[in-house]
Amino acid sequence: MWSGKEEDRGAALCKFCDTDFVGVDVTEGGKYESATRLARKIRKTWPQKDVKSAKPFVVCTGGEPLMQLDAALITALHEEGLEIAVETNGTIVAPEGIDWICVSPKAGVELLQLSGQELKLVYPQPGAEPDKYANLDFQHFFLQPLDGPELESNTRLALQYCLAHQQWRLSLQLHKILKVR
Repeated sequence: MWSGKEEDRGAALCKFCDTDFVGVDVTEGGKYESATRLARKIRKTWPQKDVKSAKPFVVCTGGEPLMQLDAALITALHEEGLEIAVETNGTIVAPEGIDWICVSPKAGVELLQLSGQELKLVYPQPGAEPDKYANLDFQHFFLQPLDGPELESNTRLALQYCLAHQQWRLSLQLHKILKVR
């Protein structure tokens, strides 16, 4: 965790979440005194054999990452040779320098990040229907079935919507399907 921000940006809390939050005491967790130290720690976790074949790609997610991902951390991560992606709920405008922005809007909150590479909408979500977001400035539009007891039905609904609206593609949480942590 890098807490370079002084202010609370007031990001809206999600009404549902697929991330298991357990604090900063997890593997490699903790508090880092500088963005540079955190970036170095992240870089060191990369398998050295893969460094030559591909640029390391780091996805900042879980909770609202834009409450932590600031200019200092973006600069430090880039200085370590890392490509940066973020998955945000869109309630905070992303700082410059992020390589891939995925916005996953939630119903009932004001969307401030109106452009990026990917819009991923959890579906169905009353108050956050796909047509509300269809004209935003994103390269890719995905529907992801709402997880939970109705997952099978929600997957069918998302697939049907995608088949009827070619702008949208189906997104599945492969890490859950494959049981990858």
